[in-house]
Amino acid sequence: QVQLVESGGGLVQAGGSLRLSCAASGVVYSINAMGWYRQDPGKQRELVASITNSGSTNYADSVKGRFTISRDNAKNTVYLQMNSLKPEDTAVYYCYARGIATSPGGVNYWGKGTLVTVSS
Repeated sequence: QVQLVESGGGLVQAGGSLRLSCAASGVVYSINAMGWYRQDPGKQRELVASITNSGSTNYADSVKGRFTISRDNAKNTVYLQMNSLKPEDTAVYYCYARGIATSPGGVNYWGKGTLVTVSS
């Protein structure tokens, strides 16, 4: 089992920045990729960014150029640096992890989520 704990959410004005962190514990050697989804009430959960063990990254079109995902393997932690935030970025952000045996796009573990609110 893998446990994921997010931190770093909060309230920020439009144009501001926040950094989310997701610390993994447990059977971390089984993880192949980690990343972030977000969900606004009434909307589908959306993939925001992901990063594999090899460092390959992927971003939603809506956040390209504004968000950066990175990882510290020594700390088993993934970060999401969010700059130039917009009100439409408001959502609960969920950290996820995908196991080695899981197909791309699959998710094995979820964090509990952290709320990001961007005021206009």
